[in-house]
Amino acid sequence: MRPIRIALTKGRLEKKSLALFETMGLDCTALREKGRRLILPMYAENDIGDETRIQIEAVLAKAADVITYVRHGVCDFGIVGKDTLAENGAGVYEVLRLPFGVCKFALAGKSGVDFYAGHHERSIATKYPTVARRFFAQKGMDVNIIKIEGSVELAPLLGLSDAIVDIVETGGTLAANGLEVIEDIQSISARVIANVASMKLRHEQMQSLLDDMAASMSVAEF
Repeated sequence: MRPIRIALTKGRLEKKSLALFETMGLDCTALREKGRRLILPMYAENDIGDETRIQIEAVLAKAADVITYVRHGVCDFGIVGKDTLAENGAGVYEVLRLPFGVCKFALAGKSGVDFYAGHHERSIATKYPTVARRFFAQKGMDVNIIKIEGSVELAPLLGLSDAIVDIVETGGTLAANGLEVIEDIQSISARVIANVASMKLRHEQMQSLLDDMAASMSVAEF
């Protein structure tokens, strides 16, 4: 049977995940010295360097692809932001909330402008159309959603939209561009997701790994 595979979101979540794995007692030397490799072994303390006893593999991918690999079962676990899950997380189990990658979805617009004033249809620019539609549907509002791939803050500055729905950490980028949070939508952090079939077929192994993650979260240095 192949090792348990954990798909990791490249970048900041990858580094935080690595800190968690090392706190769990896994040797992550290959992950720290990955070079251009995308599939890396992680060893338990007694198996370091033994290629025949690789029990866990880390797979490095973009956030949306982490979900795809887990959904299709080529990876058993994934670590990904709740933002990506909220937009495109169907078909996987969300099994553990992690204490890093913390931020929030927010509705933001030009400072000093009352977004809710008047009765005209509003345009909303966002990288997260599913999240935005759900938010305004709960309010009973019809809005025009405009999908943006790059710096979404540009849209209200150029008059393309009345407001944006985006991830906010410190609010510094909003303030620098004359924007402010109108309303918080949803808190976000990194999550562990699991393949539905893997959780049934490899339940004992996967639950043991989850238990180790949960026990290590409070002592890991992120």
